Amino acid sequence: MTEPADVVAACRAAGLTVAVAESLTAGLVAARLADVPGASDVLRGGVVAYASDLKASLLGVDAGLLRRAGAVDPQVATQMARGVRERLDADIGVATTGVAGPDPADGRPPGTVYVAVATDRTSQVLGEHLPGDRAAVRAATVDLALTLLLTTATRP
Repeated sequence: MTEPADVVAACRAAGLTVAVAESLTAGLVAARLADVPGASDVLRGGVVAYASDLKASLLGVDAGLLRRAGAVDPQVATQMARGVRERLDADIGVATTGVAGPDPADGRPPGTVYVAVATDRTSQVLGEHLPGDRAAVRAATVDLALTLLLTTATRP
């Protein structure tokens, strides 16, 4: 499990700022980062875009992609990360989208999640099928996001 304090410390050491776009996790990633003293040096802000129309209007996710693929899609996660990074003027954008359950959504079973990070040079997305109930899926997604953030912040 990646500790939020490690993410904040790594970003601070590298002089990086972070913006968060959350659907599935509804603000939990930003909250975990903000729990760390000194997080204001790193965390620029976050957007909770639970509804698909907000993913398009607030984060710049392609509306056609949302219509075709639904919100639970690796490209959507990547566009969310890029959009929040640009709109909140951060060095790294991180995004979460998926299905916490208990029912399927967008033709995807519960536990399907995508987490993406984007910088001005690159982006990366992870897709996972996580076990457990709604709370377990959301908690594991937060950990995936923190891990991907830490990896990105410490990348040479």
